[in-house]
Amino acid sequence: MGILIAVLGIWFSSSLVKGDSKAVTTSLTTKWSSTPLLLETSEFLSEEGQEKFWNFVEASHNIKTTEHGSDYSSYHEMLKVACQSLSPLQQNLLKFSLSLRSYSATVQAFQQIAADEPPPKGCTLFFAVHGEKTCEFDSLGSLLQAASERPKPFLFKGDHKYPVSNPESPVVILYAEIGSEEFYRYHKRLVLKAEAGEITYVLRHYIANPSKEKVYLSGYGVELAIKSTEYKAKDDTQVKGTDVNATVIDENDPIDEVQGFLFGKLRQLYPDLTEELKELRKHLVESTNEMAPLKVWQLQDLSFQTAARILTAPPVDALMVMKDLSQNFPTKARAITKTVVSSELRAEIEENQKYFKGTLGLQPGDSALFINGLLIDLDTQDIFSLIDVLRNEAHVMEGLHSLGIEGLSLHNVLKLNIQPSDSDYAVDIRSPAISWINNLEVDSRYNSWPSNVQELLRPTFPGVIRQIRKNFHNFVLIVDPTHETTAELLNVAEMFFSNHIPLRIGLVFVVNDSEDVDGLQDPGVALLRAYNYVAQEMDNNYAFQTVMSIYNKVKTGDQLKVEHVVSVLEKQYPYVEVNSILGIDSAYDQNRKAARSYYEQTGVGPLPVVLFNGMPFQKDQLDPDDLETVTMHKILETTSIFQRAVYLGELSNDQDVVEYIMNQPNVVPRINSRILMSDREYLDLTGMNNFYIDDFARFTTLDSKDKTAAVANSMTYLTKKDDSFVRPVTFWIVGDFDKPSGRQLLYDAIKHQKSSNNVRISMINNPSEDPNSQNTLVAKAIWAALQTQTSNNAKNFITKMAKEEIAKAVEAGADILEFAVGGMDINIFKEAFESPNVDFILSHAIYCRDVLKLKKGQRAVISNGRIIGPLEDGEMFNQDDFHLLENIILKTSGQKIKSQIQQLGFEEDLASDLVMKVDALLSAQPKGEARIEYHFFEERYSAVKLRPKEGETYFDVVAIVDPVTRDAQRLAPLLLVLNQLINMNLRVFMNCQSKLSDMPLKSFYRYVLEPEISFTADNSFAPGPIAKFLDMPQSPLFTLNLNTPESWMVESVRTPYDLDNIYLEEVDNVVAAEYELEYLLLEGHCYDITTGQPPRGLQFTLGTSASPVIVDTIVMANLGYFQLKANPGAWTLRLRKGRSEDIYRIYSHDGTDSPPEASEVIVVLNNFKSKIIKVKVQKKLDMMNEDLLSDGTSENESGFWESLKWGFTGGQKNEDVKQDKDDVLNIFSVASGHLYERFLRIMMLSVLKHTKTPLKFWFLKNYLSPTFKD
Repeated sequence: MGILIAVLGIWFSSSLVKGDSKAVTTSLTTKWSSTPLLLETSEFLSEEGQEKFWNFVEASHNIKTTEHGSDYSSYHEMLKVACQSLSPLQQNLLKFSLSLRSYSATVQAFQQIAADEPPPKGCTLFFAVHGEKTCEFDSLGSLLQAASERPKPFLFKGDHKYPVSNPESPVVILYAEIGSEEFYRYHKRLVLKAEAGEITYVLRHYIANPSKEKVYLSGYGVELAIKSTEYKAKDDTQVKGTDVNATVIDENDPIDEVQGFLFGKLRQLYPDLTEELKELRKHLVESTNEMAPLKVWQLQDLSFQTAARILTAPPVDALMVMKDLSQNFPTKARAITKTVVSSELRAEIEENQKYFKGTLGLQPGDSALFINGLLIDLDTQDIFSLIDVLRNEAHVMEGLHSLGIEGLSLHNVLKLNIQPSDSDYAVDIRSPAISWINNLEVDSRYNSWPSNVQELLRPTFPGVIRQIRKNFHNFVLIVDPTHETTAELLNVAEMFFSNHIPLRIGLVFVVNDSEDVDGLQDPGVALLRAYNYVAQEMDNNYAFQTVMSIYNKVKTGDQLKVEHVVSVLEKQYPYVEVNSILGIDSAYDQNRKAARSYYEQTGVGPLPVVLFNGMPFQKDQLDPDDLETVTMHKILETTSIFQRAVYLGELSNDQDVVEYIMNQPNVVPRINSRILMSDREYLDLTGMNNFYIDDFARFTTLDSKDKTAAVANSMTYLTKKDDSFVRPVTFWIVGDFDKPSGRQLLYDAIKHQKSSNNVRISMINNPSEDPNSQNTLVAKAIWAALQTQTSNNAKNFITKMAKEEIAKAVEAGADILEFAVGGMDINIFKEAFESPNVDFILSHAIYCRDVLKLKKGQRAVISNGRIIGPLEDGEMFNQDDFHLLENIILKTSGQKIKSQIQQLGFEEDLASDLVMKVDALLSAQPKGEARIEYHFFEERYSAVKLRPKEGETYFDVVAIVDPVTRDAQRLAPLLLVLNQLINMNLRVFMNCQSKLSDMPLKSFYRYVLEPEISFTADNSFAPGPIAKFLDMPQSPLFTLNLNTPESWMVESVRTPYDLDNIYLEEVDNVVAAEYELEYLLLEGHCYDITTGQPPRGLQFTLGTSASPVIVDTIVMANLGYFQLKANPGAWTLRLRKGRSEDIYRIYSHDGTDSPPEASEVIVVLNNFKSKIIKVKVQKKLDMMNEDLLSDGTSENESGFWESLKWGFTGGQKNEDVKQDKDDVLNIFSVASGHLYERFLRIMMLSVLKHTKTPLKFWFLKNYLSPTFKD
């Protein structure tokens, strides 16, 4: 005690400082009212799955609301209910989402949708039935009776539809607040109606009495930059005292360390010296905050010295030290200059920098963050998209963990790049069915061209097509000669041929192939026979010219007739009997059957088809005008691929180019669009339980994930051989095996299996009618064989059962044992077959209905968890399709996962199961960037390392950062929060710059982010996250900037101070800046499909059904960019009335929330992330020659400016201005800071006094201070 008093006494004698410590605080709120956390939690769970959402809605009935207890107790009770179905990691992410208030926008979007209905007066909840609304449950019946006469309402992607519903029934939308007593009363009744199939029940949030509070946002940065004072920018008007509460300087901080003194502890120990301690603390703070400029030689090593200071701290504190040093760098710099940098640290950083540059493209001073190898770009990805990344990764990692893959093996599996490639699939064009009319490598007409593949590397002007005697580009037309578009397509081919375009052109004529149709009856057959005759007499090229002559006889719009073929043949070959060529005994039927079977086998879709190197063109590219352009573009595009192959030595001069093209991984035997579509659906196979399908009563109580696990547990597989081998491809064949269509699908799968030992097959029964022991004979026989026989015997028996005549015989009453195969154990089979139990079929039927969402009897194929189906009645799915499926799985995922699983040492059956389950889990992930490998960095001296908790799944996080950059100011607090949220193996590598000549950081920085909602001492919610700059130096002039996500438009709404020029010496205690999120931006790009160019000057409006025009905008020439100001809700995008709507129509839209064919473009903004849409427009037929910008008089030109700016009108009233529009003087000005706003007022007054012309002043509202706006 004596020593402390002595220190205080010595200090008082030297202290001459007066006044209190100064601070700057910043808060950001929304415009809308605070939304209940219960609703936000339900939205978090809805993203985990609708089942979890509805379970939470049911369970939330028991949560005590705030009226019955404190905020703290109701919050934790709500978490307890929500966390029942969440893993510890997901629970942390839920708490973090609630702290961020990231689902507030989702709840507010529903609130806006409800307001647009609008709600009936005096109702706390209401029902909407096909446009009619009521608050009374009793009047629902009458609304439902007439509902079918009115159109069904549009349902959004984020709507909550009760899982059990009849799609035909009327839609009842309940607008209500979960948690209110009234809600539960009506919810129970609606659930009963939905389960009875009377209605489709949809729930939307609606808060009848919104809170008075606003939502405090986080996830943004605040910068307090030191301003240059070379010129006067500060207004010297005195600011009136502010009533801001100054208790933000946190004297309750338990540590509160300043220069080694722990003031929090001292205040506890010596409560009677509070005032003296406060004075001492203030003196120490001000002596530390000295900001005298540093000499150039002191600056040189600052980056390395800061890194050394961080790395000397214990690992647990290193991130805290990094945050403190980088965020308060201007006051810390002088102390850091005294730090010594060891030679090992410097050498290791410089060694690592070679790797950073070589493998990651990072220069010294650059930053990067990787989570599980995924690059997180801090400039473009905000905290909300980072949460999505964490949730996705958590889902996969927890799935792998539950499957028994842990630790390093888990991360090795995770890094497998198994996403389906975007490359278009091609079919094999080495078929004899294709008749080639030229060959660049042998035809004499190309003799003058060079033939060496190295010619591809010779430089030419951009856009020049290289003429080389190699079949690099192969163009195949598959046509029906009688189709009206065939002539046009052949004309394009002829144009390519005659202009010496380096294309090898092939023809496939698909004609009627029945024996009794000849060329004198059918014009298609006639043309084929004529072509074959001329090709034999002369050559294919001459035959092609003959075909062109035949089509020249056909008038535009007419169809090909036999007479056209006959007249050309008689003219060219007068000495030949036409009947002998076209008639019934013709010898010129080559490729007639082959062409049709090639067309059917390749599955390329409806005729006509054009293949380029085996890849089919899209239907919209087959327009003759487009085809020419698209083909030329394809030639240039593929040339660059061949150049690369030649350069890398993959393609040499002595290789056959066509063989090279056909050996590429994207070439498949048959193209089935159902298999190749990019929109894929996968089962969740990560559930692990010990349930089976033969206990039907238990099975019905399980949720979807557990049902899938029970089905997988009960599967017995057919394989090619009875050997122990890890098979990476698993097919589940779904169908009614007591019907021919189901048996055919099974038979094709087994036939395919004979050619491949990589495949396992099992079956799921989807009966067409309610199963009993009589109508499920084949299904029971198959099941009994699988359960009781060896795989080989079961396969032989089931193959028999799948044959139509045997199945018919069994159904007719034949004894099943007649069809037993050799080696079968008859007795045990008979016992299983004759058992009256059909539980397994009942379970399968429920599974098909509830999980696979199939109707009774529908067929599907599930390959490694991917659902392909439902297949339509009569849709072909044959051996080639199974072959294609197997090919795709093996190439993208199967083999890679298999090799990883084999290293883990699981036994074969279990390993095959694991490959299937891991494939379903990894393939279901949204396609993203490839993961980056980084195991080669040195981390002994130059990295902060935090090890994960043992025995739990962990994220592998790598940060590369220079500690004296803006990125470090953001990254350090982010990593601190992540460390509280997730279990992570963290390595932070220093990437320092040497020889600095200037101060690297001239600003203080705070990143507003909290891992969980905080509470006050009396257990009520704390006011919300704010940025605090405490103990700031008082001499510099500061300017305050907000760093928010790109799509946020924020405005300063309350503060008497000039935030552009903060001079703390003149401030009483606290500068409190309050900002508001004015708008969320909806951005987009617009193109005219006719020209491919942006439609400059086109105007869009955004509004609701009640007020169609709330904001408007104009499309820019640059990338067709447009921007609209909006807020959470559902909005309708329209072309603006006037010239925009007269000339154009919306052709298609992407990234919106309405179906592509819908006439109205609906855009839902329901989160804080950027939303970017693409709109294609087309000129109306009668407006093709109109120019949008030629005559703008018919549109109200002020609208666009009105939406962008904030207008004052001086001198005259609005009406007068309109009368004499040309005479208005528009003055645009940007003013920032109180001084310039003062100048602005003087200028306005001066202009108003000295001119008689009507004036209009325009200001950019975002830059104006609250005092000016008030």
